[in-house]
Amino acid sequence: MNFFKTMLLLSALTAVLMGAGYLIGGTTGVTIAFLFALGTNAIAYWNSDKMVLKMYAAEPVTRAAMPDIYNMVEKLAREADLPMPKVYIINQPQPNAFATGRNPQNAAVAMTTGILQLLDREELAGVLAHELAHIKNRDTLTMTIAATVAGAVSMLAQFGMWFGGGRNRNGAGIVGVLLAAFLAPFAAMMIQMMISRTREYSADRLGAEISKNPLGLASALRKISIGAQQVEMPAAERNPASASLFIVNPLSGARMDNLFSTHPNVENRIKALEDMARSGTYVRPTRAVERQSSIPRAGRGRKGPWT
Repeated sequence: MNFFKTMLLLSALTAVLMGAGYLIGGTTGVTIAFLFALGTNAIAYWNSDKMVLKMYAAEPVTRAAMPDIYNMVEKLAREADLPMPKVYIINQPQPNAFATGRNPQNAAVAMTTGILQLLDREELAGVLAHELAHIKNRDTLTMTIAATVAGAVSMLAQFGMWFGGGRNRNGAGIVGVLLAAFLAPFAAMMIQMMISRTREYSADRLGAEISKNPLGLASALRKISIGAQQVEMPAAERNPASASLFIVNPLSGARMDNLFSTHPNVENRIKALEDMARSGTYVRPTRAVERQSSIPRAGRGRKGPWT
């Protein structure tokens, strides 16, 4: 099912690229856009995680350098029955985090210095569990490819604004260029939204199960949402196609739960987590839970097993 979703996403974004190519350059533009799409899809599959980490100047973390953070990720990964992902730190004051990688064996979790300064251990564990949930659900491949190819769509549209529309008799002229410049990035954004909004709710739920503390994640989401509105992240503003990767929208605008938001409304996510805590439905009957059956269920109080 995840393979089908990934292929559907790639096909949709490829169609957007080819449509933009036709509007800019007619049949010749379609051919160029198709070849460009093939190259972009191949690069996105194999290298999009490295590209995103480089985009945000993420630095790898070792156990020796940050033992508390490394050990926390390692313990959460065991709870999620996942291989230990690579851990990265982004030197940005905005509190935020994301996961990337084409599969669990090649996954990475990145967090900003701002989130380390803002959250307590229970809240940080909730955030890291949320990102591990994306890895377990195989969301990272789809979301990272979406970010990379959507960025390519915007780049092609901008290229058409500068160089297309005037001389190609098969294209739609300047009208086609303008349509490509405005409609292609919008279409790519809509495709990202269809993927990311539902997957955030799913990752919240699974993350609460992994950390055994939905209230910790709920508290973290509230703090991160406020912090992200107050502190700008320049790298995200320069690369808005990557915004859907983050646990909370890192951009300075579009924070409402409406047609143009890549993330669900934070208050709706918090309410869903609080409902989980009240119902106690977040304890999974797995080997990892059985090993820690002596630990009190975190949702009945404020604290979980990460203090």
